[in-house]
Amino acid sequence: MSQVAITVETPLQDAVRAMVAGLNDYLKPLSPPEFQFQLTAEQMAEPTVTVFVVRDSSGQAVGMASLKDHGGGLGEVKRMFTLPQVRGQRVGSLLLAQIEQLARQKNISRLVLETGEAPGFEPAWRVYERGGFTQCGAVLDYPDSGWSRFYEKKLS
Repeated sequence: MSQVAITVETPLQDAVRAMVAGLNDYLKPLSPPEFQFQLTAEQMAEPTVTVFVVRDSSGQAVGMASLKDHGGGLGEVKRMFTLPQVRGQRVGSLLLAQIEQLARQKNISRLVLETGEAPGFEPAWRVYERGGFTQCGAVLDYPDSGWSRFYEKKLS
């Protein structure tokens, strides 16, 4: 892929709001709404959440992901999304690496995430598994509904 930059940015900007909407649109047909756990841009602006934005060489935002610090050494990967034109170019892997680096700086010892368990989520599973995440049981307060797949990565 051509040169990209990943920076911590506010989610309260049009580019991030557009990606949040794009992610929500992608997810809506894949599982029932009661089993979709989406943060709004406003929720992503909370002090416990760090938002990473990927920009291409022209400055266009092409991806995002967030780290939510739950305290006690536990962090959660949230709202990971890349625009269709950069999928397959390892942008998700770059985002996960940034999240892991920040988690280590914050002394987070375990990263977890919830994603869907239905056709359409295979690309996400591949990114997480390539990034060293392994499937685990239900995490945090997510229900073990059969509509979610949970992952964790222990950081040393």
